[in-house]
Amino acid sequence: MKFLVVSDIHGSSYYAKKLESIIKKENPDKIILLGDLYYHGPRNPLTQEYAPKEVATILNSHKDRILAVRGNCDAEVDQMISEFELQESIS
Repeated sequence: MKFLVVSDIHGSSYYAKKLESIIKKENPDKIILLGDLYYHGPRNPLTQEYAPKEVATILNSHKDRILAVRGNCDAEVDQMISEFELQESIS
């Protein structure tokens, strides 16, 4: 089984598109997201090509393979645009 582990996209469509190309190339069985998917946090600058809804569209297209843990910048409202569950932990 092949795993792809990703963290800290922080709403960057630039990096979400790079992730999309890695997914196409590597075709992982599971994509493990370690949080901080959409928001950049109040102390951090905006990420390159900040577009959380576009990030959600890319991630949601792989929802059947995603296991996601909520990061410190993720909120319950992020679950509203995610078609996969943001868990407190993965068991």
